[in-house]
Amino acid sequence: MEESKTHVIPVSKSYPAGGSCANMNEYRMMYERSIKEPAAFWGEMARKHLSWFRPFTDVQSGGFQHGNVAWFLNGQLNISYNCLDRHLAKNGQRTAILWEGNSTKDVRRVTYEELHRETCKMANALRRLGVRKGDCVCICMPMIPEAAVAMLACARIGAPHSVVFAGFSAEALRDRIIEGRCRFVITADEAMRGEKATPLKKTVDLAIEGTKAHDWQVQTVIVFKRTGNKVDFHPERDLWWHDVVEQERPYATCESVDSEDTAFYLFTSGSTGKPKGIAHTTAGYLLGAALTHRYVFDYREGDVYACVADVGWITGHSYIVYGPLANGATTFMFESTPLFPDAGRYWDMVERHKITQFYTAPTAIRALMKYGTEIVKKYNRSSLRVLGSVGEPINPEAWRWYYEEVGDSRCPVVDTFWQTETGAIMITGLAGVTPMKAGSASLPFFGVEPVVLSEKGDVLEGNDVSGVLCFARPWPSMARTIYGNHTRFVDTYMRPYPGYYFTGDGCNRDSDGYYWITGRVDDVINVSGHRLGSAEIESALVTHDDIAEAAVIGVHHEIKGQAIFCYVTPKAHVNLSHDTIVALTMQLKQCVRTAIGAFATPDYILLTPALPKTRSGKIMRRILRKVANKESEHLGDLSTLADPQVVDTLIAEVNKILP
Repeated sequence: MEESKTHVIPVSKSYPAGGSCANMNEYRMMYERSIKEPAAFWGEMARKHLSWFRPFTDVQSGGFQHGNVAWFLNGQLNISYNCLDRHLAKNGQRTAILWEGNSTKDVRRVTYEELHRETCKMANALRRLGVRKGDCVCICMPMIPEAAVAMLACARIGAPHSVVFAGFSAEALRDRIIEGRCRFVITADEAMRGEKATPLKKTVDLAIEGTKAHDWQVQTVIVFKRTGNKVDFHPERDLWWHDVVEQERPYATCESVDSEDTAFYLFTSGSTGKPKGIAHTTAGYLLGAALTHRYVFDYREGDVYACVADVGWITGHSYIVYGPLANGATTFMFESTPLFPDAGRYWDMVERHKITQFYTAPTAIRALMKYGTEIVKKYNRSSLRVLGSVGEPINPEAWRWYYEEVGDSRCPVVDTFWQTETGAIMITGLAGVTPMKAGSASLPFFGVEPVVLSEKGDVLEGNDVSGVLCFARPWPSMARTIYGNHTRFVDTYMRPYPGYYFTGDGCNRDSDGYYWITGRVDDVINVSGHRLGSAEIESALVTHDDIAEAAVIGVHHEIKGQAIFCYVTPKAHVNLSHDTIVALTMQLKQCVRTAIGAFATPDYILLTPALPKTRSGKIMRRILRKVANKESEHLGDLSTLADPQVVDTLIAEVNKILP
């Protein structure tokens, strides 16, 4: 590895003492205990950081062999109680959610007492409408405090929620409603983001229309008035939030749920083109989110912690809602974009709200770098103590800009590696504790045992090794299954490398034992932190009548991390003239926008008469990746291809459209 001890950035001496973890010696002691005495370590953490209605009898059972992992067996608790009720006596008047809307003038401070009251009212409304423990409730909301209210209300009554990103198309939302068999949907009239309003209610209506062929129906849609603009309203099904919630009693009892009861489903883009519902359970997930929020970001009482993700993704679940609220923190929720009304929006918010921890994606950092440092220096960022990065590997150049220009070389940067499936941060530095390396995820969190394997599954011992990143032991916050398809869960994560959890990412471990994530090794593309299954995009492309087949891969993009590159083969009757190519390219992009959402729009579409295939007809995606990433000198053996000349044609065509 080029990066070594000479590139280590020590923890600033000016960093305030007294954090959650004092120094590297304490980290090493805690980490070693978590690996050597996992039952004692996790049992102690669960009793210390969570409130239980009934104590657990066993800390952990099962393993990766059959995907039957369970934690804190026979314990009972409630997420909503842990995030709200237990804070009321001491910190009821503390701000729980500090919200800033699309406009800088839209600011709300919701105390723990207020959040508890609104959550209870929504919980009572859901019960009255027929939602029962175990029912899956779909939530498709803007980034407003009511989204957190809906999530916490579901948790309060033991109803798993399925939060769907508000930027998804009607078709993508429909698929997620169907997969979750959701009879109840919570949404809003519109969502505000930047200069335009997204017609959220219209999207929900179209999605529900597509579910009517099934043996169950969406029976109730609760609609929050975000903008107040007129929307279609179906009185037999639709209810206004203010009509059903405001009349309810402001106290609702908590459902006592088992440690292993499902807390929520998050439907991600699957490699088969069909969304997969990642299922997280109650106790293990909440402990992982709370513990990582406390230790990684060095949370202290009085902090104003900001994660500027969306609750439609796992980052928003763990580090806007559940982790911070479980710790009694003030969590910042942001509705708009980093470029609205200008590129100083983030730093303006830091100054006005005295934000202490700021957690964002490398995509946003790289986008803001283009506007220079003057707009950063315009604002007072002295309140900042910790900077965080999430969603994809951060390149060293962006890391250094973030550290030096935004943090004035005094705020540690925690580059966090984790996934929807892991539930919480897995590899990271601890703020104020871990010496940093620009671009490295650093070291494993407590209880996490990473291993680097060769493609054949051999463990690569020692340092200075590169391979596939896996984990050697279960951890509390890991997903337990895929909704309705446990076989798929085991096949995806446990079977590729028996005895290990397969992350789907490659990594390097350098001479100091630091981990560097190199990106996906499977068929998932990471675009601006959004994980998209290549098969899902391919399925959208081949809905066009003129398309025979498609292969989609990710290519490097300096802002988004990865861009979507589509190889598309038209049917034989299509004449690929210039005008046809232009028109067809536009139509294909629209197919993807319609099926998934605007955020999944392909960056490049190459219309080609043929794709590299084996004699058995298998598309060689390995070759397509290397061609699109300008690595044609490393294509390897082409002897198995039915027509090797196809590759030369593709190389020439790719060179025409890629910079």
